[in-house]
Amino acid sequence: MTARGDRILGLGLFVLAIAYGWAAQQWPEPFGGAETVGPETFPTILSVVLALSSVYLIVKPDPDAHWPAGRTAAEILLSIAILVIYAALLEPLGFVIATTVAVGTLCWRMGARPKPALVTGFVSAVVVFVLFNNLLELSLPGGLLEFE
Repeated sequence: MTARGDRILGLGLFVLAIAYGWAAQQWPEPFGGAETVGPETFPTILSVVLALSSVYLIVKPDPDAHWPAGRTAAEILLSIAILVIYAALLEPLGFVIATTVAVGTLCWRMGARPKPALVTGFVSAVVVFVLFNNLLELSLPGGLLEFE
């Protein structure tokens, strides 16, 4: 199942890249016009990189690849579930809270103690929030912490 599994994964990732890139193009045109960097720029770049990587995986699969089993496969599935839940809770909870919980949980699952993992999640969330909102002027959802 090595080469065939890589090709199936590559095909799935390619479909995901196309869908992600299409969704990124659905954002309205930025205020400064079509030539400025807008909210669709970063997702578009990610979709192109993912599409190219998936095509490479389809064309040249690893002949010696071994898919994880047991505990490792369960940890990977748990990480995917955490990221799906993170995406679902990003709007209602807000970027800082959702990112703190998601990054903290992933750090903990990677072996960090719970308190340092949560601190890492919080610091990461605040730094990225400040960078995007203040420096890049791309707003992230405030959620429960949004004051109007």
